[in-house]
Amino acid sequence: MTTLPPFEVHRPGSVEEASELLAQFGDDAVVYSGGTELLLVMKLGFADYPHLVDVKRIAELRGLEVSNGLLEVGAAVTHREVERSPVVRERWPALASMERGVGNLRVRSMGTIGGNLCFADPHSDPATFLLATGGSLVCRGAGGSPRELPVEAFVEGPYQTALQPGELLTAVRLPDPGAGVGIAHEKMSLHERPAVTVTCVARVEDGQVNSARVAVGSVGNRPQRALDAEAALVGAAADGLDGRVATAAEAAAEAADPVEDANGSIEYKRQLVRVLVARCARSAVERARGA
Repeated sequence: MTTLPPFEVHRPGSVEEASELLAQFGDDAVVYSGGTELLLVMKLGFADYPHLVDVKRIAELRGLEVSNGLLEVGAAVTHREVERSPVVRERWPALASMERGVGNLRVRSMGTIGGNLCFADPHSDPATFLLATGGSLVCRGAGGSPRELPVEAFVEGPYQTALQPGELLTAVRLPDPGAGVGIAHEKMSLHERPAVTVTCVARVEDGQVNSARVAVGSVGNRPQRALDAEAALVGAAADGLDGRVATAAEAAAEAADPVEDANGSIEYKRQLVRVLVARCARSAVERARGA
């Protein structure tokens, strides 16, 4: 199929109205925001929704603000808007840098951070980044109380999320990393989507790494924390990492659950994880020393 199937677009003015439309049309309806992924799969014939619920104009989903050190980004904010936001560039520069590498300029200009997360493509920069940096996602439906979920609870598998029927992702929340924290995000792409994404977060105090978070994505079905890799980094001297980095990289590679596909074999993907975790760990600690 090379053309889009016919559909009707609904433009609700609130989260409640959008939720009611989703309940009314059931499996025949889907949320439409940036459309960069949705319209592609519909055009290819992989999905057919007679009703698109366009949420781009809902004011609640369009905010970007800081409160008590917490950044809250509305789900309908585009990647480009996050990337270019002065407050994000100043206080969350690693987030701006990550967003600058998402897709291409067209995708970043049209695609939204919420749409990316809700699509739950295994090859996702934002999901891996938010998992490592402690991001959380706010979900709400008509008449219901908001639910705040960590990324690991929201992304359940390939193209599967924890959203309940009629529920929308309304915002992404990211805590201020604080002083002495370095964040590094890297990926390798062999085709259009990343073959591997890695984010490392390190906190350095008194010359030592006192906490670390390592997330690995795009090699398997969903992004995952590499807990043994994190443990290997904690306690390391910030100016003498080599042995700890190698241990962390090996632990992350062993903990990864790669899926063989067009990007490579399982062992090849493990090697990509080794290389990028080592690189990101060093970068994160170096940035933490200068933070």
